[in-house]
Amino acid sequence: MSSSIFRLGQVLRGRLGKYIITKKIQDTVWFAKNPVGETVVVKSVRDHPRVENERDVLKRFQDQTPYLRPLIDEIEDPAEPPTIVLKYLEDNLLEASIKKTLNRKELKYVSRRILGALKVLHKDGYVHTDNVLVNYREGGIRFSDVQLGDLGGTYPSDSKFAKGGTPVGAPMWTSPEVIMETPWNTATDIWSFGTVLISLIYGGNFNLFRPRTVPYGHEEYGLEVLKRQFQYFGPFPGKYEEIANPETVSAILYLMQEIPQSKTTPFSRTTEKEVCIKDKEFIGKIMMMDWRDRPTAEQLLEDEWFKEDTADE
Repeated sequence: MSSSIFRLGQVLRGRLGKYIITKKIQDTVWFAKNPVGETVVVKSVRDHPRVENERDVLKRFQDQTPYLRPLIDEIEDPAEPPTIVLKYLEDNLLEASIKKTLNRKELKYVSRRILGALKVLHKDGYVHTDNVLVNYREGGIRFSDVQLGDLGGTYPSDSKFAKGGTPVGAPMWTSPEVIMETPWNTATDIWSFGTVLISLIYGGNFNLFRPRTVPYGHEEYGLEVLKRQFQYFGPFPGKYEEIANPETVSAILYLMQEIPQSKTTPFSRTTEKEVCIKDKEFIGKIMMMDWRDRPTAEQLLEDEWFKEDTADE
């Protein structure tokens, strides 16, 4: 037998039903059919707590919001390794926006749901740090479901990962504090939400913070992302010294030398043709270099930005 945990056609027995493996998607992810022939997602990892963590997070939160991809079942046979069954969603939000840029109603529809999920997680101090999945439908808003997925890397802000500044997520979607490997918390999700929102507004495969000089995986990649964050949304306020260790202060001073004020291109100066004023104002509130200055998901949901274009939801 190959090193894969499951083989095509294998039957998995869960607490609520049985599932037949139909396709391997990644080393730890498969598609399967449930008893009525619908596609579901099966996840299983050997010797890693990720699957159990996703199960535990979903058991804790999925009844509180419809905007998390739900746990459907847990596999009992085979008993090892731990295996969960999740709802199938058709696409990743960013892939959807590459295929076709979101219209304004879709933009707010999606944003409201992402923030709705984050509000629930953040209430208990949990940080999401991962992607957004969608299902399609016909109509003016092309999405039926918008749900946060991949909660295996969701941890409380008092966990050793958060307190120790363990890097999470892909650098160009993560916050300055994560890139600098300093302690992070729920505010890092707010920065990531802002990054996603900017990408959705532009459409295509656009990311404002994608380095132009080094490839992904290069040892300087994170630093180049940080430079771009600084270029568009810097500088760090002087009060950042209150929470930064000497090493971090040195990194910030280096950035200030590398990118003097004259070389910055503040996002607020983006032309109206590229990003409308209301969107720029909303993004400006979110993308604060000092995480203490970022609004919460709950505060953002109350923002004026959501008051217009909300019909047809």
